[in-house]
Amino acid sequence: MTSEIKFLVELDENRIPEKLTWTAQDGGVEQEEAKAMMVSLWDAKAQETLRIDLWTKEMPVDEMKVFFHQTLVAMADTFERATNDEKMAATMKDFCDYFAEKLELK
Repeated sequence: MTSEIKFLVELDENRIPEKLTWTAQDGGVEQEEAKAMMVSLWDAKAQETLRIDLWTKEMPVDEMKVFFHQTLVAMADTFERATNDEKMAATMKDFCDYFAEKLELK
């Protein structure tokens, strides 16, 4: 069995993203629009993370700050589930709270 997730990036003449859409048919998502995306992949052979970070010209800075905060919180949760390291996950979540406070998100 396989599952496909597809990202489409429409670029302007300067190769700046103008529109991002994504499809995940197994999840019931068909060409949904997004203003930003971050994808990380682990290259086991090179022992390094490969990343794709894109956002459209229409992504407001205030929304980008919330996007980063929510991504950091999700990473802390995922770290805890993946490693069972509750102490470090709590430290990461403390940083997320600090991040939100400094950006006045809460």
